[in-house]
Amino acid sequence: MESYVQKGKDFLRKGFTTGTCAAAAAKAAAAALFASEKLPCVSVILPSGETVSLEIAGNWQGEGWAQCCVVKDAGDDPDITNGMEVHARVSMLPDGDSRILIDGGEGVGRVTMPGLDQPPGEAAINSVPRQMIRQAVSEVMEKTGGCSGVQVTISIPGGEKKALSTLNPVLGIEGGLSVLGTSGIVEPMSEKALLDTIRVRIRQELALQEMGQKAEPVVLPKEASGMEAGSEKETEKSRILLMAPGNYGLDFLKSRFGIDPDRVIKISNFIGESIDLAVSEGAAALVLAGHIGKLVKLAGGIMNTHSSMADARLEILASNALLAGADADTCRRMLACPTTDGALAILAEEYPLDDTMSLIIEKAAGHLARRAGTGIEIGIAMFSYEFGLLGCSRNFEELLTRKQQNTFC
Repeated sequence: MESYVQKGKDFLRKGFTTGTCAAAAAKAAAAALFASEKLPCVSVILPSGETVSLEIAGNWQGEGWAQCCVVKDAGDDPDITNGMEVHARVSMLPDGDSRILIDGGEGVGRVTMPGLDQPPGEAAINSVPRQMIRQAVSEVMEKTGGCSGVQVTISIPGGEKKALSTLNPVLGIEGGLSVLGTSGIVEPMSEKALLDTIRVRIRQELALQEMGQKAEPVVLPKEASGMEAGSEKETEKSRILLMAPGNYGLDFLKSRFGIDPDRVIKISNFIGESIDLAVSEGAAALVLAGHIGKLVKLAGGIMNTHSSMADARLEILASNALLAGADADTCRRMLACPTTDGALAILAEEYPLDDTMSLIIEKAAGHLARRAGTGIEIGIAMFSYEFGLLGCSRNFEELLTRKQQNTFC
C-alpha cells in the first residue's frame, strides 16, 4: 500500500531508500537459494519496526547462488537513483563458515578515504542498510534452516556513471553510488511544499507559546544561563523558535540539553528562507543547532546549505583556521579531507579548535543577523560527531534557558 506525506497543502508519495531495496532483493535471493522460492514480493522490516512490501523485478539462479533485483521507487522525491535496478546476489560460503558477508559489486562505490560511515577499502554500503540486509537474510535462513554462511553482493547497474553527478567523487567514494538510508523511507523534499510546512510549524510553535502549554524542561545550570530565578527576562513571553537542519541537530539538542525533538522545527537546507518565515510570523528569537558540515557554510554567507547550491565547507574551515594561526601545510591537508570531521581532526593535531571555531561562529552569527534584520535575535551552535559541541554564540544557552523557563512548547 502506498504511503503519502503531507507537505503544506500537497500529499506527496513516499518512496524507498536504496538500502531498503537492497535488503528486499537480498531477502528474495536468499529465499530462492535456500527454499527454491521465486517470490513476487517480499516484506522488509524498517529501522522503525514498520514492515513494508516491495516487488521483485527479476530472479536468477545458478549452482550455489541466487540473484534478485528491485527497481528503486523514490516516490515523489527527485532522487537520482529513482528507477534504477538494485541487485543482490547471495552465494554460499564454504562449509563451516556461518558468516553473512556483505560487499558491493557493479555500480556500488568503494570508500577510499577516512571519515565516512565505512572505512577505506569497504563498499559504500552504510551501516543501517548493512543491518537491514543482514536481518533480511537471517530471517530466511532461520525459517528454512539454512546453516551455511553466505556472501551478499549488492550491485546497481549504471551506478558508476550516475555517481559522477553526485558528491561521491569529492567524498572519496570511487566507482559507483552509495547504498544509503537511515529510516528506510524516502520522504519527498519538494521545496515549495517544505517551505509551506516550515511556515505551518512556525505558526504552531508560536501559537503553543501564546497558549502557555508546558513541555519537558531544558535543564541548564544557572551559571550557563547567567540568569537568576524570578528575573523579568525569565517571565516574559519569549516567542523563541528552535530550529535544526535535520535529525542530527534534533539528536544533539535532545542529548545535550534534554529538548523534546518534537518541539524543534526541521528546516532542511533552507536556513535563509526559514529566518525570513520566522521574521514574517513575528518570532522574537530563534535558536539554530546543527552539524558543522552543514552550518559552517553560514560563515561564508551561504544561506541554502544544499551541496547543489554551494559546497565551500572545507574552504571556509581552512581559511578561518589560517586566520586563527594554523600554518599553510595544515590548511592544505584540511582541504584534502573528504569531510569536515576529518579536517577538524587534522587541525586538532597541531592547533586548538577554539580560536578557529570562535571566528566561524562570529561570522555565521553576523550573516544570520544581517539576513534577519532588526527585531529578532538569533543564537547558533555547531557540533561534530568526534568533538561534540564545537562552539556557540554568546546568547545560545541564554536563549535556550529563556525558552524553557517561559516554556510554551
